[in-house]
Amino acid sequence: LTVMEDECAAPSLPFAQQWKDLVRISSRPSTLLDGFSPYSSPETLKKDLSAPILCVGAGGLGCELLKDLALSGFSTIHVIDMDTIDVTNLNRQFLFRAKDVGRSKAEVAAEFINRRVPSSTVIPHYCAIEEKGDEFYRQFKVIVCGLDSVTARRWINSKVCDLLQYDEEGQVVAGSVIAVIDGGTEGLKGHVKMIVPTMSSCFECVLPLFPPPQGFPMCTIQEKPRLPEHCVAWAKLVAWDKERPFGSEALDPDNPLHMHWLFSSASSRAASFSIQGVTLKLTQGVVKNIIPAVASTNAIVSAFVVLEALKVVTSIGENIEDFINSWGEKGHHLMASVVGRVDGCAACDRRTKIFSLSRDKSLGQFLDELASLGHQQPSLSFHSKTLFLSAMSSNYSDRLSSSLFSLLDSPSQGPSVLTLTDSTSQVYFLSVTFTD
Repeated sequence: LTVMEDECAAPSLPFAQQWKDLVRISSRPSTLLDGFSPYSSPETLKKDLSAPILCVGAGGLGCELLKDLALSGFSTIHVIDMDTIDVTNLNRQFLFRAKDVGRSKAEVAAEFINRRVPSSTVIPHYCAIEEKGDEFYRQFKVIVCGLDSVTARRWINSKVCDLLQYDEEGQVVAGSVIAVIDGGTEGLKGHVKMIVPTMSSCFECVLPLFPPPQGFPMCTIQEKPRLPEHCVAWAKLVAWDKERPFGSEALDPDNPLHMHWLFSSASSRAASFSIQGVTLKLTQGVVKNIIPAVASTNAIVSAFVVLEALKVVTSIGENIEDFINSWGEKGHHLMASVVGRVDGCAACDRRTKIFSLSRDKSLGQFLDELASLGHQQPSLSFHSKTLFLSAMSSNYSDRLSSSLFSLLDSPSQGPSVLTLTDSTSQVYFLSVTFTD
């Protein structure tokens, strides 16, 4: 079976034949979806599905996403992941084999999909998401995420919000909006989050809903452990620093020697308190904060994520407003929920403030007005031109007496949109109209 999986590629068929079910759905009118225009030809659908889409992460959920994207007609897929394949990945990350251990997840996943689905081209990027610049992310209209890190999710969320462009009236330019569809799994639970900057809640808006990392009271760990997890935590937090088993080496959760030492230390601790259940697997789970991955949960969440991506690209269905949550502990339950945007969100609430100023009002007077409105240490820019930078105020002191109107190289006939940042690091857009 493994040989067949690795060597047998899907036959190359004409688009209309290979994706006949998708063509059938997209070419028919619907009474359930307002404003949907059926595709006039398979070629038009093919063109839309050839637009590049980015998959962030090639792990357990990422493998499912790549498979589903390729088998849903997307023909240009980029995947970015900075990790390499570990032997522990092989039980659920089905695009990898034992011979791939140590190689880049993104590169191996791309090779596998390209081999099995010739109509799809997967382009790998073996690097951190932070290493790619704005132009890389601007090429995508949809980004799907299969991440296990809140920090990485926040970075992607911030990036798509930062890439928004605004017209002279302070309105978002539609072509600059990048939809992010975030999938997440935790054991038998999963979620799908739809993020359309300025139109739906972003990841930063819902961050307080995520539970804090679980820990154990230090007094329990040191004095009265009751669970095998307490013993592992003691070995990690107390015994390692006290005994320094590998000299000056810092604890590395991916080092087998370090993990076996912690396992041995935790086992001795458990035996002295008559606690059973300390295993190497448990030790790895506690130290790495690992939550058991369930392949079926990954498959369910991935299917929803790719379906939403398909709806964004083709408009064949109405996208979810916010969340879909999946629970699989007792049967399988789904629930759609709407959280709503948070007023003043640092990532997505780029507010537009309206001002009417006389043409002879100086830059210094305007900065004083902004300070009186609560914007401490304001900095101003107009398009690519910096008007005033509070961190280097002495360099701009000669401008303070000049009229703001004269400092704008080409003020528009209508409102001119200036960008303001203040001591809170929030970004505001100022729609300024000049009067005689």
